[in-house]
Amino acid sequence: MAEIVVAEAIERLRLTAPVRAVPERDDAVVVTLSAAGRSADTLKPVCDLRTIVAAFLVLDFDVPRPRSLTSPERLQRIAAAMRLAARLEPAETEQMRSFRIEAAGSDSRVFQELSRRLAESAGMTAVPGSGACVLRVRRAPAGYGWQVLIRLSPRPLSVRPWRVAGFPGALNATVAAAAVRMSRPRRTDRVLNLMCGSGTLLVERLLICGAAHAAGVDHDREVLRASDHNLSAAGVREHVQLHLADVNDGWAGQGSYDVIFADPPWGDKVRTPEDAFALHRMLLHRAAELATPKARLVIITHRVKIMRRCLAEPSGRWRLIEEKRVWAKGHHPRIYLLHRQDNRPLLANYRP
Repeated sequence: MAEIVVAEAIERLRLTAPVRAVPERDDAVVVTLSAAGRSADTLKPVCDLRTIVAAFLVLDFDVPRPRSLTSPERLQRIAAAMRLAARLEPAETEQMRSFRIEAAGSDSRVFQELSRRLAESAGMTAVPGSGACVLRVRRAPAGYGWQVLIRLSPRPLSVRPWRVAGFPGALNATVAAAAVRMSRPRRTDRVLNLMCGSGTLLVERLLICGAAHAAGVDHDREVLRASDHNLSAAGVREHVQLHLADVNDGWAGQGSYDVIFADPPWGDKVRTPEDAFALHRMLLHRAAELATPKARLVIITHRVKIMRRCLAEPSGRWRLIEEKRVWAKGHHPRIYLLHRQDNRPLLANYRP
C-alpha cells in the first residue's frame, strides 16, 4: 500500500524532503518532518495517519557495534526519544511505562546491559517480549552504523480505539482506510456499505470524510449491534442509518448511492467456490441496482479468481479501475475499485 501511504503522508504531514523507500524493505517508507523529534506536537500527526500500521522515530548512530550505544550521550538521546513517545499517549492511559528491545541477539549481554541502562535513563521498566515502548535496533541501511527505532504508540495504529465491539473476521482498520482512500471520497457522496458487519468501513469512511448520507446493511442482528457500538464510540453514529435486511432479498435502499463498499465473508461462511461465485456475482448485481450512473464500488475479497470470473461476464455493469493486493492477518486480500458502466467489455483496463 506504499502509494496510498505516501499520498496520505504528503497530504497530512509537513514534510521537508521527499518520501523515501527503505532499502531491502517493501513494507516501510521514511518521511522527514520539520523539527522532527523536537516535540510531541510535531509527531502527533504521524500517529493520526490512518493507512499505516505503526510509526517509528528513527535515530541514526555512527557506531560500529551496538555496544557503543551504551555511552552516556547516546543513552540520553535514546531515552529522550522514549520519553517523547510516552508523551504522545493520552494522560489517562499512561501505557508507556515499560519497554522492550527487538533485535537480533536481544538476549545477549550487550543488549541486556543496554536495556538496564535505558531503564535507568528513561525511567521505564524493561519487560522483554511485552514492554509497551518498542525499540528496534538494526544495522543502518547504508551499510555502516546502527539505527534505533522507537515506536510512537504502545499498540499498532491499526488497533483503533473506537473498536469497542469485537467481531470474528472483522476487517483490518488500516486496510479499510486504504479502501476508503481508493474510493476517492467526497463530502457530497451518498455512501452504502453492503454486508456492513461490525462497521469498520463505515467508521473509517466517515472519519476520513463526511458524507451526504451513509447507510449500512446486514442480515445479522448481533452484527448490527456491534456496528452500532463501534459507530457510537467513533462519534459518527448519528450520521449512519443501519438496516437489518438481506441484500439478496429485495432490499431497495433509500435512493441511489455514489459509493458502495462490500467486504464479503470468506472461510467457513462460504464453503465452496461456487457458493463464493454466487455471492460475488450477487453483490455486483445488487450494487449495480443500487448505484448512481457513475458510482464507485469498492470490494475487498480474498477470492481473486472468482472476482475475475465475475468481472469477465459480458452482462456485467462494472469496470475495473484499480486493484491493490494487501497483507492482512496472514492473508493477501485484494481491494478492487470499480466504476459503474453500461453493458460493455469489462477487462479493457485490467492489469493483473
